[in-house]
Amino acid sequence: MSSDAEHRLRITVDDLTGPEIAALLGAHLAEMHVHSPDDSSHALDIAALRDPAVTFWSVWDRRELVGCGALKELDPEHGEIKSMRTVATHAGRGIATTLLTHIVEVARTRGYRRLSLETGAAEFYLRAIDLYRRHGFARCPPFGEYEPSPHSVFMTRTL
Repeated sequence: MSSDAEHRLRITVDDLTGPEIAALLGAHLAEMHVHSPDDSSHALDIAALRDPAVTFWSVWDRRELVGCGALKELDPEHGEIKSMRTVATHAGRGIATTLLTHIVEVARTRGYRRLSLETGAAEFYLRAIDLYRRHGFARCPPFGEYEPSPHSVFMTRTL
């Protein structure tokens, strides 16, 4: 992403009431169900993202929604990344990297010592796994309430 484009991006705490975010999350959930079995799809719907333990951000390029992501507090020292998504037409432009960097910084500010995530194990998820690996995440055993699954990859990093 060019420096000019980076300056246009705006990351905002989102109240999940706008039609753009509802459409993006609907598409996100539908795609997750295509690439993961129902019993192994852990993407949160809008109601679950409204949980007080979750902070949800939308990413805007001027007036256009280009991505989203969330941070769920598991305990006072451990957070989980949820619902990371870039609009398909904007993939490869650094939006996910910008948002992931923002989430990691918020987690540090909150005093979390560890940040974890769950993503799918299918080929579809390889770009996401690579993104997380480039940002210091490494595979780990299931955490929180997750159970081992051949359809899930669990990753974590210390902060």
